[in-house]
Amino acid sequence: MAKQRLSVVVTRRLPEPVETRLAELFDVTLRDDDTQMSREDLLQTVQTANVLVTNLNDRIDSEVIAACGPQLKLIANYGAGVDHIEVEEARAKGITVTNTPGVMTEDTADMAMALVLAVTRRIPEGLAQMERGKWEGWSPSAMLGGRIRGRKLGILGLGRIGRALAHRARAFGMEIHYHNRRRVHPGIEEQLQATYWESLDQMLARMDVLSINCPHTPATYHLVNARRLKLMKPDAVIVNTSRGEVVDEAALARALKAQEIGGAGLDVYEGGEEMAAELRSLGNVVMLPHMGSATLEGRIEMGEKVMLNIRTFEDGHRPPDVVLPEML
Repeated sequence: MAKQRLSVVVTRRLPEPVETRLAELFDVTLRDDDTQMSREDLLQTVQTANVLVTNLNDRIDSEVIAACGPQLKLIANYGAGVDHIEVEEARAKGITVTNTPGVMTEDTADMAMALVLAVTRRIPEGLAQMERGKWEGWSPSAMLGGRIRGRKLGILGLGRIGRALAHRARAFGMEIHYHNRRRVHPGIEEQLQATYWESLDQMLARMDVLSINCPHTPATYHLVNARRLKLMKPDAVIVNTSRGEVVDEAALARALKAQEIGGAGLDVYEGGEEMAAELRSLGNVVMLPHMGSATLEGRIEMGEKVMLNIRTFEDGHRPPDVVLPEML
């Protein structure tokens, strides 16, 4: 007698190769269009599915966990960040949570470096000038940006992505500094020629560029707040490819508007459309639509990790990417 296949529900469209393989392996329910599953559908789905494949737009809070039927045993998140999932409550109900770490390291580091260059060299401003047909020819004083060679890069969170960014920044001649919950191994510091700062405040006051690469947790919420923004140099640049909640976005907007810091490159956001509109109105901000990990290769690799976690779980073994509360 053939083994009954797991019922797997995916809350958002995934790349076609991932969806095709999911359909081959499981009894999968896919989205018909590229829209997020509604709250009502989500609450109904968790009452019947064996596995829920979520993404960062799904709010898996206490209400959703409480609605989960006894058959739902795995939440396989399509992405590394799990701050949208109540992991401890899920585990207390016997539900395993997995994620897809390490897949988007290189892609996100590429984007962080691109934002450093875009802000310091004013690339979007130049592009907009050309698109509007406003270029009046070369001038010695036109579109002057800043040279990044020799600038101090402070990395907030020297994990996989932070280290990948450090390698790129060193190739551009930047000095590498970092702040972490824990100091990394001396061998890593030596390889990156990185200087550790135990005090985040002291590091911020001395950096030319700050790159935020730490996850969003209760401990990192608004870690870069109004007080810390005032510590930074007036020509300093902030780049955030991690999570919008790490920065007090309203305080950042005020500092940028008052020219208390030089500029920002953002791929993630805390606030809604009103705050985004305020940021878009500022000339010293480069904004991207959360595309740091948006490569076809990366998205397929994320799907492969999701499927490996599900198949390992189906076989009765611990999935390789189980999220534990102490990791958060």
